[in-house]
Amino acid sequence: MAATVSYDEVEVGTALPSLTFPVQRINLVQYCGASGDFNIIHWNETTAKLVGLPDVIAHGMFTMASAGRVVTDWAGDPGAVVAFGTRFSSPVVVPEAGGATVDVSGEVTEKLDGRQVVVTLTAKCGGSHVLSGCRATVQLA
Repeated sequence: MAATVSYDEVEVGTALPSLTFPVQRINLVQYCGASGDFNIIHWNETTAKLVGLPDVIAHGMFTMASAGRVVTDWAGDPGAVVAFGTRFSSPVVVPEAGGATVDVSGEVTEKLDGRQVVVTLTAKCGGSHVLSGCRATVQLA
């Protein structure tokens, strides 16, 4: 499978479709099993608060993977992402009642040689940036 987005049709400033990801504690428990990261702060409120967190928090890599879906959905092929990196700037706090939502948007910020583009992502939860310097390099058709 290859990217369905054409390099020739993309310009710097092209916006990717934004996505909103609901995050419930069950998602975090499922991610614990998938990733092998069973750190108790991701599913036990009492422990999370004992170590100074406001509540249970999502795994950083869970948040990063969710943000990455904006890029893979747009490109049409997860294999088109050749590089992806970020810094975790604020935790996604997931209260028992209501959970949390992460809003992710993206924009093409560079066109590179070899039919590649750089996409910069913005991820927010409750008005706070949860990822910073979030960038993906994508191989386009």
